[in-house]
Amino acid sequence: MRKWNAILSGLILVLFLFHAIAGSLGLMSMNSGGGIFLSVLPWILVGCIALHTLIGIKLTIDTLRACRKSGVSYFKENKLFWARRISGFAIFLLMFFHIILFKGHNAGGAYRLNFFGAAQLTTQILLVLSIAVHVLTNVKPSLIAFGRKSLKKYALDILIALSILFIFMGIAFFIYYLRWQ
Repeated sequence: MRKWNAILSGLILVLFLFHAIAGSLGLMSMNSGGGIFLSVLPWILVGCIALHTLIGIKLTIDTLRACRKSGVSYFKENKLFWARRISGFAIFLLMFFHIILFKGHNAGGAYRLNFFGAAQLTTQILLVLSIAVHVLTNVKPSLIAFGRKSLKKYALDILIALSILFIFMGIAFFIYYLRWQ
């Protein structure tokens, strides 16, 4: 199951990258809508995230059962494990705010987005931070799951590229917020 979850995680990451780049450019008025990256693929992404969440819940329950059976949990030694689980849960919750916020509505035949104020900006920045923590803490396990033996060769480059993308997304949300003011 872990191998399938790793493959699913890779698919989620690719879909997310396309969506994040197209969406960020759209928020900054640098593209003309994003096409399939902002219409069809996000729903495929939501389905993949839901499946990934279910697998994560099952694996977490298995871990908790093993801890209970052994009588020790080693919480301090497993902080990274819990950071991954908590950030994943935060993503799942904040994703619904994101969907509601950018779903929009028809008003007199024109498509209108919902208001984007300080509270909305806060939820979207928290979403970006949660995704950043979740993805960045899972780079090493993902590389291991895909059979990469030399982590140093890939991990730092991946961490830098993803960090730049997360900063770009945060800036895009802030620019979008400023445009609403």
